[in-house]
Amino acid sequence: MPVEPAASVWEFPPVSVAGDSDVVAGGADLAPGTVLAAYRQGLFPMPDHRASVLWWSPVDRGVIEVAGYRPTRTVRRARGKFEIRVNTAFDQVIRACADPRRTGAWIDRDVIASYTELHRLGWVHSVEAWDGDELAGGLYGVAIGGLFAGESMFHHKTDGSKAAVAGLIELLDDEHAADRVFDIQWVTDHLATMGAISIPRADYVRRVRRALDLPLPTAFS
Repeated sequence: MPVEPAASVWEFPPVSVAGDSDVVAGGADLAPGTVLAAYRQGLFPMPDHRASVLWWSPVDRGVIEVAGYRPTRTVRRARGKFEIRVNTAFDQVIRACADPRRTGAWIDRDVIASYTELHRLGWVHSVEAWDGDELAGGLYGVAIGGLFAGESMFHHKTDGSKAAVAGLIELLDDEHAADRVFDIQWVTDHLATMGAISIPRADYVRRVRRALDLPLPTAFS
């Protein structure tokens, strides 16, 4: 089971103060207790050059509905190419996601250190797509009760990240699937092809509050 870290010394404002902005606050730190408190309130951190860290809660929040998920033929084909594993190569996954050569790279050393510690404590997990002994793609995210907040994904082989997302949905699809929240932050073109949708921020926050009381999926407990 995850180990609860020391409580944060910071308090976040309610997401409603952001109005039409996706950014709710700036500052604070990336200590484990701070990061977990943020996710529990519907926030997530991303570094910014003008401040140490910004705390985001998009007006239109991207999610993938787990209950009743119907993968497309393309997704089924991608999933069938690879073996899905959990937490067998976390360091490789987060460093691949942080590759500075990637467009829009934002994961810096502080983020790596924070989420690696949260992984050690049992809150952050990697879902990996393997082709034999080769890591083909993967993702990592925060699991708190019935919330899985996806942070970043990558691929070394075609369809590697798509297979990892499909594999994660399989792991989340249990008797609590209808109330689980698979958060993807924003809907990208890539994730839209996998069924991602946007929901209003207030709806997202309400759903997260309910989801926090659910048990972890077996794969992460």
